[in-house]
Parts: sequence; C-alpha cells; structure tokens
Amino acid sequence: MTSSQRFSVKGKAVLITGASSGFGEHFARVLAAEGAKVGLAARRVEALKAIATEIREAGGVATTVKLDVTDAESIRQAVQTVADEFGRIDVLVNNSGVSIGKPLLEQTADDFDAVIDVNLRGAFLVATEVARRMRMDGKGGSIINIESILSFRQAGQIAPYAASKAGLTQLTRSMALELARYKIRVNGIAPGYFATDINKEFFDTEGGAQMIKRMPSRRLGELHELEGPLLLLASDASSYMSGATIVVDGGHLNSTL
Repeated sequence: MTSSQRFSVKGKAVLITGASSGFGEHFARVLAAEGAKVGLAARRVEALKAIATEIREAGGVATTVKLDVTDAESIRQAVQTVADEFGRIDVLVNNSGVSIGKPLLEQTADDFDAVIDVNLRGAFLVATEVARRMRMDGKGGSIINIESILSFRQAGQIAPYAASKAGLTQLTRSMALELARYKIRVNGIAPGYFATDINKEFFDTEGGAQMIKRMPSRRLGELHELEGPLLLLASDASSYMSGATIVVDGGHLNSTL
C-alpha cells in the first residue's frame, strides 16, 4: 500500500455532527472532496441541505439528517438513517458544541447543564450509538472527538465549556481503552483559536488582538490547517493510534502565563 493509499478516505462512510456551519461544515466538504460519503447531521436541516447540494454539485456524495445530540432517540434514528443509506458508518466526527460566555459568578445551573448536555453528554451518546453499530458490523472504525486546547488550559468566562472539553478528552481515552477490542479507534483533535464567522468580531477588538499577540505563532489558525489531522485520523494511516489527542494550535499551549 502506498502512502497516498494509507491516507485515503475514498469510499468511507462518515457521519459528522454539527455539520451546518464552522468546523463541521468544513470537515464535510474536505472529506467529500477526498472521496468519502458524508452524512451531515445537525438541528438546522435547511443549512445542511444547502451544503449537501453544493457537495453533490461538486461530484461528492452527501446526505443529511436532523440530529439533536441531547435527545437519545434523535441520535438513534440519525445513526440508523445514515448507516442504512451508506451501508455502514466507518468514521464519526463528533463535532457538535456550544458555549455560553459569562463571568463565573453569573453562570447558572441551566447554563452549565446546557453546555455539558451538548459538548460532553451529547458526544458520549453519539459516540456510543455509533460504536454499537460499528461493533455489530464487525469491521471497526474511527471515532474523532473534537476537543479543544481548553481541555488543557483556562480562559475567562467559559468555565462550563472548558470543563466539558476536559471531560471530552478523558472520555476519548476511556472509550479508546474499551473499544480497541472491537477494532474501533477513538482519538481527538484539539483546535486552538481559528478564524471563523463566530469569533471574527472578538478578534477584531483590542482584547482579541492582545490575545493573538500572546500566541507563539502571532496569528489565528486557518481551517485548512485542520485537514491534515482530520485525514490522518479518518484514514487507515492512523490504524495504530487510539486514545491520542492531536493539538492544532500554533504552539498556543506552549505560551507563557
């Protein structure tokens, strides 16, 4: 097998949560362009349909499914729908995530629950449902959890988010331990700060500019810089990797306090 073949995702069936925008949308487009069959899942179905149409017009294979990661029945139905359409699920990109930005003493129990329900509980429910399907199929697969550098560091006003992502990093390792016997690999990608529509306004402020100056690379990441780790973990090139987290942050974790 050549190096390009090992990194290939051609023909793989991939389910991507949170695929209606941001990282999830980008991951769907990249994987489809590389020949994967992509199942786009999120609550915003109209946005998913528009993305899927563009993927198909570019020659890719895409389907859409409504998914609420806080609802176990919604997850079960979505996984079943994508598996039935593609015949299996080879790869899960567990990407759904939310954040509520408030000072710690203004965060409420409802705020905490809302973030944990999506980022940690939801990731657990989706991953275990897909893993059961992979075990039943007997062919194994790859689960990729989208973690964060805030799994390892702190930032003001997003304590529930940081706690959820730290929990997701530990969940990645725990799942890797138990699912290896079924040939299911579980790894994570922990992005730093990337230029997206969601954060553009903040990084245009003085506070955002100062944060960028504290980064060793002195810049935000670009979405294309996540493609290498994504294709590595989705392909057979990572066949002996499980329980690992790939940090993609321009050296941010190495910066001084």
